[in-house]
Amino acid sequence: MSTDSTPRVLSIQSHVVHGYVGNKSAVFPLQVLGFEVDAINTVQFSTHTGYKHVKGTILKNEEMAELMEGLALNEVDYYTHFLTGYSRSPDSLKQIASIITKLKQKNQNLIYVCDPVMGDNGKMYVPDEVLPVYRDILVPLADILTPNQFEAEQITGLTMNDLDGALKIIDALHGKGVKTVVLSSTDLGDEENMIGIASNKDSCYKIVIPKFGATFTGTGDLFAALFMAWSHKTNKNLKLTLEKTIATLQHIVKDTFDKARAVQPTGKVSSALIELRLVQNKTTIEDPKIIIEATKIKG
Repeated sequence: MSTDSTPRVLSIQSHVVHGYVGNKSAVFPLQVLGFEVDAINTVQFSTHTGYKHVKGTILKNEEMAELMEGLALNEVDYYTHFLTGYSRSPDSLKQIASIITKLKQKNQNLIYVCDPVMGDNGKMYVPDEVLPVYRDILVPLADILTPNQFEAEQITGLTMNDLDGALKIIDALHGKGVKTVVLSSTDLGDEENMIGIASNKDSCYKIVIPKFGATFTGTGDLFAALFMAWSHKTNKNLKLTLEKTIATLQHIVKDTFDKARAVQPTGKVSSALIELRLVQNKTTIEDPKIIIEATKIKG
């Protein structure tokens, strides 16, 4: 058991040598925000899969078990937070569920943040067998859940055509035992904006998220990490957590996009040019200036 008040997170996500997705997107911001981060990399790839050539290795389940065993034997497996993201295999997700159970035996106040990465824009980019494991096993264990619209619809079997539909989906997720539900992005906005929604048992807020003319990778991983961090730092102030998270993301995405366009003024921006500029925006991560306020929907 740790006597230090520093929050400690175990983050089980993918890793890339170059660029920012998975743990590469989450670890640095969490460290900047004062978290001790222990990271297990589910894959080690040269780059994210949006590049033409991807090389690397996938962590086997027995290898993950061995790493966890080493932490336990050395009695350094005490955590305040547990964060999971992209996983391609149902077996690895079941293994994560057993890890949560063990970590909660060490610290019953452990906060599990689950980013149920399955797909976007109407299509799955993980095997279909992953869905029931999230729906029936992991989601009920989550304290904070950060799906996008597509993932939330898949988990609940409901569709979101308007705000009322979004609230029904959120209620269904609360019904599975999730304390805080955050829809990281929905199509409820317009051509210029997406809408994000965050809800806990007391209140619900929505926030406008301006779109940029490019598809960024690693923003969802960054969103989950930032939301977890600010939830801790603001003592679970839902409105402020949502605002700080979006303020950070928007600043980084805008800076990344502007710098990319300066190099490549027209056409589809190449993957290499829109790797998130995290290091260059360290001061923003530490102290984001809130420009867009969240508005209360209910509570």
